[in-house]
Amino acid sequence: MPELPEVEVVRRGLEAHVVGHTIGSVDVLHPRPVRRDPRGPAGFAEALTGRDVLAARRRGKYLWLALDGEDAMLGHLGMSGQLLVQPVDAPAERHLRVRLALSGGRELRFVDQRMFGGLSFSPGGAELPAEIAHIARDPLDPLFDDDAFVARVRRRPVAIKRQLLDQNLVSGVGNIYADEALWRTRLHGERLGERLTRGQVVELLGHVREVMTDALAQGGTSFDSLYVNVNGESGYFDRSLHAYGNEGEPCERCGTPIRRVAFMNRSSYFCPVCQPVPRKRRTAARRPLPSAD
Repeated sequence: MPELPEVEVVRRGLEAHVVGHTIGSVDVLHPRPVRRDPRGPAGFAEALTGRDVLAARRRGKYLWLALDGEDAMLGHLGMSGQLLVQPVDAPAERHLRVRLALSGGRELRFVDQRMFGGLSFSPGGAELPAEIAHIARDPLDPLFDDDAFVARVRRRPVAIKRQLLDQNLVSGVGNIYADEALWRTRLHGERLGERLTRGQVVELLGHVREVMTDALAQGGTSFDSLYVNVNGESGYFDRSLHAYGNEGEPCERCGTPIRRVAFMNRSSYFCPVCQPVPRKRRTAARRPLPSAD
């Protein structure tokens, strides 16, 4: 699934190529991508037609186009979604689901093979759509509260990787960048937040920012042709990954083969030497109750 850097790359593309244009018409070719819009395909198209695009914004893995009248078009890429800007006469992509005609002779196209992503119209959502107001800020947001994040992590008896993936705690961090940040911090993903020092959590947060910034500089991570920016260009950060996807490859620090384990229907990658598995707490055996005799 595209993570924060991939979505930010798309947002920047929308800002460069879509903001300032008017949506001339909307054609919903498949109803599933607009399933979260209560207006249905026809109502979704009607709400967007003729609207001016004023800004492209993002919260975590969600992005939206701010429209005139303080409304917005909200989008999520899901597992395989793409937002592409194409000339109107460009051949239709195989999995083209929604097309929006733009002033200037271009189209904004939503392409989604697996159709887990989607678009919806958000009334009054130009600044922040109500549908995603519960999602936390991401570590690259200037208003992200480092102290509050560190305090919450250390209060919770929850594995640190699960906390990194909790979008109500910190948004935008996915499986790939969580593994990379944990490798850089030399922490195993199963370490409990309540057993980490403040310094460890601060260092981890710093590495989360570093790995995301590095990925942004290279256009995000791309393992196949699905993850592209609005111009159809793939990222190259996958060539710089130290842990994720490197099962059996030597750790760049100590040479120990990287290990893969199952994690929440996905995989976690770590170095068993640099990131030792945490010891389980021993529970004191209960003494038998004295006999009533």
